[in-house]
Amino acid sequence: MTELIACLSTGKGTWGHVARLMQDNRWEKVILFTNDYGSQNFKSENNKSELITINENIGIKELRDDIKNKLKGKINGTEVAVNFISGTGKEHMALMAALLQLGIGIRFVALTKDGIEEI
Repeated sequence: MTELIACLSTGKGTWGHVARLMQDNRWEKVILFTNDYGSQNFKSENNKSELITINENIGIKELRDDIKNKLKGKINGTEVAVNFISGTGKEHMALMAALLQLGIGIRFVALTKDGIEEI
């Protein structure tokens, strides 16, 4: 099984996409990066999920370092599935940079009309 990492912040309807992605596959673990609003309002029925709050208002290098520090020790394998349907470009770049600096490989996944697919 694979671990799923996703951003969960801005974008109309993107929370539903992430929620379905979480439900439609048996992930070993789900890690969601979100802001204060998401931490307080997103409800998940996936008991393997973890919400990690980030401050999207800090600089991109500080955000990368924050994400990297929060991911240390949480990833079991050498690669993760990543979904960027929700969130901003800044959040996406910071997450990608953090994963790559940790030596973690990435596979992009999305929910399509045919189910979950690697992109």
